[in-house]
Amino acid sequence: MYPKPTLKPNKPLILANRVGERRREKGEATCITEMSVMMACWKENEFRDSACKKEIQDFFECASRTQEARKMRSIQDTLGESGSLSPKKMNKLLQRFPNKPHLS
Repeated sequence: MYPKPTLKPNKPLILANRVGERRREKGEATCITEMSVMMACWKENEFRDSACKKEIQDFFECASRTQEARKMRSIQDTLGESGSLSPKKMNKLLQRFPNKPHLS
C-alpha cells in the first residue's frame, strides 16, 4: 500500500550515559476546606479551642489521611511500583552499564 517511512537520524541513536534531573512536581494543597472551616470557627468563637473541637478534629483527620497517602506514594516510588524510575536511579543504572562510544 503505502511505502514505509525511512528513518534518517541526524545523530546516532544511542542512549546517553545519564538523564537530566527534572524537578519534582509540587503537590497540591490539601485540607483547605477543613482549615477554612476551623479558622472561621475560631474567629466566631474568639479563638477558643473548646468551642471548635469538631472542626479541629476534622482538620487533623484530613491532615493525617493526607500524610498517610503521601507516605504510601513514597514507598511505592521507592519500590519502583510507580512504573518509572527516578532520574537518580536511572543515572545510577546508566553509569553501571555505560554505552560504548559510537564510531562511524
